Amino acid sequence: MNRPSFEIGSIRVRPGMKRSVSLPITRLVTGAEVELPVRVVHGREDGPTVWINAAIHGDEAVGVEVVRQVLADLDPKTLRGTLIAIPIVNVLGFMTGDRYLPDRRDLNRSFPGSARGSLAGRIAHLMMNEVVAKCTVGIDLHTGSDRRTNLPQIRADLEDAETRELAEAFAAPVMMHARIRDGSLRHAAGERGAKVLLYEAGEAWRMDPWAVDAGVIGVRRVLAHLGMTEPVAEDSPTPSQETWRSGWVRARGTGMLHLEARLGQTVAKGERLGGLFDSFGKRVRLVHADRSGVVVGHTEAPLVNSGDAVIHIAEIE
Repeated sequence: MNRPSFEIGSIRVRPGMKRSVSLPITRLVTGAEVELPVRVVHGREDGPTVWINAAIHGDEAVGVEVVRQVLADLDPKTLRGTLIAIPIVNVLGFMTGDRYLPDRRDLNRSFPGSARGSLAGRIAHLMMNEVVAKCTVGIDLHTGSDRRTNLPQIRADLEDAETRELAEAFAAPVMMHARIRDGSLRHAAGERGAKVLLYEAGEAWRMDPWAVDAGVIGVRRVLAHLGMTEPVAEDSPTPSQETWRSGWVRARGTGMLHLEARLGQTVAKGERLGGLFDSFGKRVRLVHADRSGVVVGHTEAPLVNSGDAVIHIAEIE
């Protein structure tokens, strides 16, 4: 109980307590305040300070539910360390189901941001200074982009030993060594010394139960790995399949897509994955795997044009 209170925004959270805080972002033309919703669970005992966030893109709903379920099971009286949860980062985009902000900026290309910058820059700056700066580990929850779905997977810097351990602890079906994108939260947080996992699963603006379940259990495993909670009961996860290379199979014609391959399926180079048909049912083209590996994503669009990305295959080490 000698642990100090946790400061965020204008409040202090005492050890053994949980508290919500709203961090001001901007004011609408109506005069209403737009605020970043944050929940702090400050444990009685010392331990790491970790953040989890979702909906950096406003059309990504899976992570919001992951955060809700993780928070529901956390008791600040037994938690070791502190968890900061931000269920919706792109508040304005989420209200309308829009991936981007009203100025069409991608928030995940706007970090570390600026206190006097664009709306995206201001949200990024607030996130960096009030959340990331206080943490050593972060989990950034995402889904596939518009009309794409992803197998549950962790994307991270697998060359970093500590980050790799966290990815292995999460135990998603696949862990992928992913290059850093300039302006992303993962890039900016890494520059400040934080270890970051990026979770991808499901489809935009969907609440896929299997994507939620894999995210919840994965976050719980990471918290247990860090010593913040007790190990997940009766949990013996299958080790993640590791990949350092992946690519999209692209359509070689235009037509209605009939996929035969499914998420998580192991495929061989040259294997038939589906076909393209015209409106009368005549087959226009077949879709074949251009490499061997595991299907980690695919389009959900019924109509594809020549050159469109159809199936994402990860080569397994």
